[in-house]
Amino acid sequence: MIPRYSRPEMVRIWSEENKFRKWLKVEVAVCQVLSDAGRIPPAAMSEIREKAGFSVERIHEIEAVTRHDVVAFIRAVSEVVGPSSRFIHMGLTSTDVVDTAQALQVKEASELIESALVSFLEVLRRKAHRYKDTPMMGRTHGIHAEPTTFGLKVTVWYAEMERNLERFRKARRALEVGKISGPVGTFSHLPPEVEEKVCTALGIGYAAASTQTLQRDRHAEYLCTLAILGSTYDKIATEIRHLQRTEVGEASEAFRTGQTGSSAMPHKKNPISSENVSGLSRVLRANALAALENIPLWHERDISHSSVERVILPDSTTLAHYLTLRLGRVVDNLVVNRERMLANLELTGGLMYSGTLLLKLVMAGVLRSQAYEWVQRNALRVWNERADFKTLILADSDIRSHLSPAQIEAAFDLRQTLEHVDTVFARVFPEA
Repeated sequence: MIPRYSRPEMVRIWSEENKFRKWLKVEVAVCQVLSDAGRIPPAAMSEIREKAGFSVERIHEIEAVTRHDVVAFIRAVSEVVGPSSRFIHMGLTSTDVVDTAQALQVKEASELIESALVSFLEVLRRKAHRYKDTPMMGRTHGIHAEPTTFGLKVTVWYAEMERNLERFRKARRALEVGKISGPVGTFSHLPPEVEEKVCTALGIGYAAASTQTLQRDRHAEYLCTLAILGSTYDKIATEIRHLQRTEVGEASEAFRTGQTGSSAMPHKKNPISSENVSGLSRVLRANALAALENIPLWHERDISHSSVERVILPDSTTLAHYLTLRLGRVVDNLVVNRERMLANLELTGGLMYSGTLLLKLVMAGVLRSQAYEWVQRNALRVWNERADFKTLILADSDIRSHLSPAQIEAAFDLRQTLEHVDTVFARVFPEA
């Protein structure tokens, strides 16, 4: 089962309170490493651990004067700690704290997203197997092409989502790193081993090289990964929207008791969730562009990226989590109309077998261009006259001179066109 979206948890992660908690966690971790190295007296370290805290309101009061959030934070914490606070922020620059703490927030958000991704994959796996042998019309350019199965359609989604999960895990690892390398990344005030020990204690990696900031290609990779994820969701949602169209009617979102689709037309049952998914995925793509714009910084250090990330990181992680759960519930509760799928297979009077007929004629010795012309002239009559394709083919003397009635009948075999579905499933679901 896909759990319902819990907004409070993601709100907590990106709240000011949690941000400052993470800043404090980084500051205390640095102090602990320095204390272990003998640079901070044990008594002072004990006082820092016991007293370190802050008031968000007090930070705001100080920032109104300093116009610098990290300075305001340090002063607010120092007021609480007392004399031992002189060791807090020793040898650090603001971004040592901000970027490292942000990695901790991203880690928390990513854990929620990854858990939702795993749940969604399980829903897709179940649906794929349930409808593995449910035939339906495959379409190209929106036009009937050849048969497929609904389970195979979902299997394609599953395989893409596996790639999304792999990309996401890689991208989150790249972003879950800290840096304690000082004002320009030269470790001018603290040796590299402090960075290594602090980040290890915090449960994140550390950048092999950095300037005053972590390089923003990491953030861009992460946001682009979420954008690709959103585009996959848009793709699935768009397909569901098409399948729910009145003229198609092969699958639809569940419609609960008491739900309404229109203020004016009581009969309406609209794919509202899928439309929401398609719409919100555009925000993920737009935010990825903003992340790409953040990569070039003046002399590799300004704060033009900071204001952008205060919007795009909370928004994109929140959206990625929400859309995963929202679409997961849509697919989990999807209403599949097998009868309509079968009816639509027969909608064009057997035209879906034209490719098979073409190949049978070629194998019988007919030039491909000639075979194509013979099959197409009959196919066009089906379009124009609403005739039965097989009846026309059996009556075509050119085709009958190369294919027997039994060979023609064999070309109209649904099972033959779907004989390799099991092979595809074995590739995607090797454990089964």
